[in-house]
Parts: sequence; C-alpha cells; structure tokens
Amino acid sequence: ANAAVASSGLAKNFDTFLTLLTEQLKNQDPLSPLDSTQFVSQLVQFSSVEQQIAQNRNLESLLNQSAASAATSAVGFIGKQADILGTGADLQNGTAQWSYSSDPGAASVTILVKDANGKIVYKTDGEPGPGEHSFVWDGKDNTGVQLPDGHYDLDVSALDENGNILSTTVSTSVVITGADFSGPQPALLADGQRIPFADILAVRDRAATL
Repeated sequence: ANAAVASSGLAKNFDTFLTLLTEQLKNQDPLSPLDSTQFVSQLVQFSSVEQQIAQNRNLESLLNQSAASAATSAVGFIGKQADILGTGADLQNGTAQWSYSSDPGAASVTILVKDANGKIVYKTDGEPGPGEHSFVWDGKDNTGVQLPDGHYDLDVSALDENGNILSTTVSTSVVITGADFSGPQPALLADGQRIPFADILAVRDRAATL
C-alpha cells in the first residue's frame, strides 16, 4: 500500500517536471540556452526513486505472502499436541508434567515447584544425566498435603562438580486450541496463553501421545 501511494506521487511529480521542462525549453533564450546537465540529473534521480519504489512493492508482496503462509500454518496446528518452551503448567486432577534438560556435566539438579504467587510449594532432586528428563508432579507439597489445581511453575537449577551454575531448559506439553492474528506475527493459543512460534519445540498429532 505504501509503495502504491509513493508510486502515484512520483508519477504526479514526474508529470509536473516534464510540463515545466517543456515550458522552459519553449521559452528559453536561443542565445543563452538552458543547461541540460541539471535536467539529466533530475531524470536520473527520478529513475532511482522509481527503482526503489519497485523494490519496496516487491518486498511488500513478499511480506504479505509470508504472513498468509504463517496464518495457514497456525490454523493447521489447532488440535495438535505441542512441546513449548516455558516453565508454566496447569495442575489438573492432581497431575502436572514438565520436561527439562541441562548443559553437559551436571553433577546435581534441583527442582522447585512454585505456585502462582512465586511461593515454593515443592522441592526435590532431579536427574543430572544428559538428555531430556520428564518430571511428573502429583500436586502434593513436601508435607504430603494435596494442593489445589491451578497454574504452577517449575524452576530447575543445575551445578557441575565444582559448583558452577549450568544452563537449563524447561518445556511443557500443551494442546493447541486456537491461533491469534492480533499481533505483528501470528501465534498459537493454549491453556489461556499466547505462544510465539519461536517457543514451539515440536508438534505432533494427539493420537501419537495416547
């Protein structure tokens, strides 16, 4: 749209330029003709601007095609199971599940479950070995009290044998329930949250998880 407006404005300016040039050539003094260098320079500038507008028009077309493709992909994910980056998961019917991993060389891993207020409600040791590990929580705190269903976050920390902190990654599995096109980039919806495509680790049919 911007390229079309710019192209229309350029055409009007070019027509005006040609009209003025014609009038000046008709009324010039034969003994002191106009310097053509300035006109040639202006013609070159018009040509350069026209090429830039054409490039912008092509770029806008590519962006529109990309947005349409992303929207189609987003709709195709609805109803599928997705593994996403994130520490949050919902405790439902006394069960919440996460996956986690750490950089190689972990000697110890500590797992903390926090409630919606950031309070630690459960603490345990995790698996320090390489690869991805699954953590299933039954919703009970360390005293055995069953906590209410709701949103909880998993905090995973890892240390090597020298006590150095290692990077960790936490992910959860959700069912995609919708797509959101309100932002500059399409995103997926699940469990009441907006999920950018960059946070999606894997997508699969729900039947494959049964």
